[in-house]
Amino acid sequence: MLSHSHIVFLSALTSFVITYFAIPKIISFAKKFRLADSAGSRASHQGSVPVFGGVGIFAGFIFSLLFWSNLPNLQFILASITIIFLAGIIDDLLSLTPYKKIIIQVISILLLIYGADVRIDSMHGVLGIYELPYIISALFTIFVIVVIINCVNLIDGVDGLAGGIGSIAGIGFGIVAYMMNQYDIAVFSFSLSGSLLAFLKYNFYPAKIFMGDTGSLLIGLALSVLAINSIKMGFVFDTYTLPNKGPLLAIVFLAVPLFDSLRVFIARVSKGRHPLHPGRDHIHHALLKLGFGHKYTSIALYHIAISFILCAYFLLNLNINSGIAILAGIVFFVLLIPFYLADRKK
Repeated sequence: MLSHSHIVFLSALTSFVITYFAIPKIISFAKKFRLADSAGSRASHQGSVPVFGGVGIFAGFIFSLLFWSNLPNLQFILASITIIFLAGIIDDLLSLTPYKKIIIQVISILLLIYGADVRIDSMHGVLGIYELPYIISALFTIFVIVVIINCVNLIDGVDGLAGGIGSIAGIGFGIVAYMMNQYDIAVFSFSLSGSLLAFLKYNFYPAKIFMGDTGSLLIGLALSVLAINSIKMGFVFDTYTLPNKGPLLAIVFLAVPLFDSLRVFIARVSKGRHPLHPGRDHIHHALLKLGFGHKYTSIALYHIAISFILCAYFLLNLNINSGIAILAGIVFFVLLIPFYLADRKK
């Protein structure tokens, strides 16, 4: 009989091995059929790079869940992930409009809410709000997941960035879940991280393949499931009981994509630009302007993401609203520094 720790480890190993060996086949297939992303006015890379790396992530992640996970209502979670995965494939092939992508995202989210009861049912005192009525809970959950999916999608602009940030978040959620004896959530988390770490072997600078929306939408949805579980469960470990700190944990593990996208949204709206259209105004673009290059831009943002998580440890004992406010201030300050330096460099 395998122990819980062995199962969690094997889930990560399974997803890692499947993705690791699948990606070279996908690269060959993409090159053969010319399924590549060419450098354009908004691209941060040079030349033509194969896409559909998300297929390898999906294969490792899903197979590991099917083999090792005992999550209740797993079939609805898998169906939701599959819908968002197929939407990513269609988008990479045909370029869906932002509104069509959001409609498909909402359909997949409804499966999570009504099939697997993945929803935010309490705000745990954030802004003085606690329990949410079911309809409000469902609508708020749709909003939150759509935001997370698209925030993750928007940071996929530099070799290794989305995969690395996703890995860090997945490992963070997984460690917390394991400490709280939520072994099925830990399996989910480490299955995702295992696939992403294997993918990074081929996506880190210089990238041999991109994940495309096939991968980034999938990662965003998976991280949304983990974030909502964190919001529900808080942090309860032996004598260290903080059940109402779930929102803080969810925010800090996703701090880089969430706050960078929020800053971009505010900046674009203030200038009268469409907030959903692509541009070169994200944190990774600022670091590229400073001469970091793809490799060190990703490494810098990995360190920043981990630093935010370490900062959150010292905020757990504060009031939930104070903790989130201080965290937001720290994150915004740090993420604005590269833009300030890039403007001075002009």
